[in-house]
Amino acid sequence: MYSTRISRHVRAQPSVIYRALLDPDAIAKWRVPVGMSAHVHEFDGREGGSFRVSLTYDAPTGAGKSAPRTDTYHGHFAKLVPDEQVVEITEFETADPALQGSMTMTTTLTEVDGGTDVRIVHEGIPDSIPVADNETGTRMALDNLAELVEANAAAKRAGRG
Repeated sequence: MYSTRISRHVRAQPSVIYRALLDPDAIAKWRVPVGMSAHVHEFDGREGGSFRVSLTYDAPTGAGKSAPRTDTYHGHFAKLVPDEQVVEITEFETADPALQGSMTMTTTLTEVDGGTDVRIVHEGIPDSIPVADNETGTRMALDNLAELVEANAAAKRAGRG
């Protein structure tokens, strides 16, 4: 098992980003790599609350961890610090022993001039998942998150939201 750490600056306040971390509609939009679509099966955005999400490859050649084209994971929110941190414990739904086991994802929000630095630390990632795949998927998700919350912030500033 291994860990990764990915950071990105986002031009939005921590409170706006924090809401997007706990909103199932927002999750379906941003926490999905390019070339995949998301389906949120269940989502209880409170400390101790559970969630279940599937990510499905758009191309029929995509190889999923839970089904031929799908990665399904479930978990719970282990710790929530409003506007600062979200800690999630997740696990893939798979029969493959090389992909089983709990993983921890900690998202930390640090307010800085001009927005927020968002850091995602994944711990306990199975060795069978290439490091580059995890890092690339996390960067894509953070880019999606930035696009979502920055667009919402711009619309509010313009009086459209």
